[in-house]
This record gives sequence, C-alpha cells and structure tokens, in this order.
Amino acid sequence: MTVQTKVDSYFHNEFNKKPFLFIAPGRINMIGEHTDYNDGFVMPTAIDKHFVFGIAPGESEFFTIHAIDVNEKVTFSKNELKPGHGWQNYLMGVVDGLMRRRKIPGGVNCVFSSNIPGGAGLSSSAALCSGFGFALNELFQLNLDRLELAKISQESEHRFIGAKVGIMDMYASLFSKKDSVMLLDCRNYKHEYLPIQFYDHKILLIDTKVKHTLATSEYNSRREACEEGIRIIQPHFENVKALRDVSLSMLEKVRPELDKMVFKRCLFILEEIDRIQKAAVYLKANDLISFGKLMYETHWGLSQKYEVSCAESDWLVRFAEANQITGARQMGGGFGGCTINLIHKEQQSGFEEQIQKKYFGEFKKEPDFYSVNLADGVHEVI
Repeated sequence: MTVQTKVDSYFHNEFNKKPFLFIAPGRINMIGEHTDYNDGFVMPTAIDKHFVFGIAPGESEFFTIHAIDVNEKVTFSKNELKPGHGWQNYLMGVVDGLMRRRKIPGGVNCVFSSNIPGGAGLSSSAALCSGFGFALNELFQLNLDRLELAKISQESEHRFIGAKVGIMDMYASLFSKKDSVMLLDCRNYKHEYLPIQFYDHKILLIDTKVKHTLATSEYNSRREACEEGIRIIQPHFENVKALRDVSLSMLEKVRPELDKMVFKRCLFILEEIDRIQKAAVYLKANDLISFGKLMYETHWGLSQKYEVSCAESDWLVRFAEANQITGARQMGGGFGGCTINLIHKEQQSGFEEQIQKKYFGEFKKEPDFYSVNLADGVHEVI
C-alpha cells in the first residue's frame, strides 16, 4: 500500500469524507552544508521520499491531526499554540506563522504519513512544515507564495522547536523540479535550476543509523561560532554582512583575534561556498567525476573543520574512497543521518554487500540503503 493510499483510506474511515491530498518531499543536498545560514549558496533538490497529507476543513475552530506512523492524535485551537519538541509543535508553529500573516477562518481535520526515514538527514521536519503550510494555504485560499511558506516553516523551527536552521530545507521541499537540482542563493532567495543527467550513475543514500536532532545545542553552537567570527571581522572590513562576504585573505588578517575553533568553523564555510561555485560549473558540463571529488572535500571539511561528522559517517566515506566510488560525503546538519553517494550503477550491489558485511563488525549496527530519484516539490495530488 502506498503512503497516498494509506492516508486517503485512513482519512475516509476516520472522518467519513474524501480529503484533499498533498505531497511534501524530503530533500537531498548535493553539496553545500551549513552555508545557508551564512548567506551562501546550496545545491538541494527534492526526492521521491515524502509526506502525504490528507486534509479537509473541520466543523469547528479546532485542528484535529492524526500522525498515522506513530499512532498519535492531537487536537488544539488557534489559542493553544505552544513551543515544544513534539511533531505537533512543528505544526503549531506553522499555524502561528500563517495567522501572523492572514486570518485563518477555521480548523481542519488532517491525517498524515511518511516514507521519509526519520533522523536520516533528509529534512523530514522541513517537509512536515512545508507540506502542512502549503495545504492550509490552498485549503483556505490564503494566497501566500512559496517563498513566504518556506519562511513560515523556518520560523516554526526557530520559534516553536528552538532549532536555528537555515531556509534551504524548506525551500527545496517547496521549489524543486524533477530531474534538476537548484543552485540557491540564500541571501536573496533566487535560484537557478540545473538539469542533471546521471546516465550511468545514481544517488545512493546510506543511513548510518546514528540518529540526530537539529534542535541540539551542537547544531546551534556552529551557527553561533560563525556569528562570532562575523562580529570580529566586521570592524576591519566594510560591507561585510555574513561569511559569504569574507575572503580567505580577510579571514587570515583577523586570524590572531579569532578563537582557533571559530577560525576553523569560518574557514570551512568560506571553502564550502567556493566549492559550490565550482560544483555548478562541473554539473553544467556534466562532469560528474570532478563533482564527486568536491563531495569528498566537503565531507572531510565537515569532519575535521566543522566537526559535525561521526565515526560511522567517516568510515562510510573512507570505504567509498577505497572502492573508487565517484563521490561521497555526510549529508545534512550532521551528527549522524545519511551519507550521500554518487555511484556507478554497476557498482551498487557489490558495494552494498561489502558494507553490510563490514559495517556491523565495526559498529554493531545494520545500515539501510536508499536509492532515490529527483522529484517535484510540494504539490496537490489531483
């Protein structure tokens, strides 16, 4: 049974009516980690792992929402919105953001389910917020554009969850187009679609089974280190608003004033922004070999300079290098989740078999493997 069929059937049984259906995809990021909140560039796209929302106007002002996968149900009114760390708090944050922009005329009945692996770094929380916001926007004809919906989803994570995430994940979930990646400028929210032809390659995600949460102090501390770097750099150079405006020579000039840790964090961001520009050139030329080399550079920067990797991710990337996989790196905010691998199709089965045998011996965990395809962003199922 597909997720869509499950949601449709569950909603009909629960509320005795047919729902409107919306799909909200997770995302991968080909390259460009932690650059979004530094006004840099990223290269994300949606994938064929997604949430499905079944939704219809309710008969009262209350929001009644069923999360099928965890078998939980919540009911709240617009006057009962509060921060927390449950799935319902993400959705409350979305309602709050919509209400600060538009009048919501009533409540809804909603059912949702997902085939996005939780904690795998595929931005399930962004898909959850973006899909719910898009659905309410369509249901009540609030006439907010996709960029405003992305900002509302980001605000939900900031205000109601306490995770200072950038806008990339929500933007990717809302704006992506099938068979393309986006080169997104996180300063002005402008993007360019880069059609990508994998031909003899494919995207393979390997789940380390190390679960993480972006609401941890570790993620927020990386952002704070970047902000500290900017505070020290700005008095020396005009027109510096974010690390995106800083060159390597500028960073070196203020190095004596920077804590060693802050310098490492800032250095990674500068190098990563440069890698993204090179990556776009390689993709336009369909040079996947050069693109893959940049993926490895990103991983070791994340591991050694930004220090958001883990032993499991490092092991998988070293194993990929040793087996001449075209490209591999940790993906997402860090501290676990998936590695993303750009791999020749004929290598995949043997590569997975070797990892299955050796990874458990190292970590006493069984990894999961996900072959993913590029997909459209949030949309209604017609």
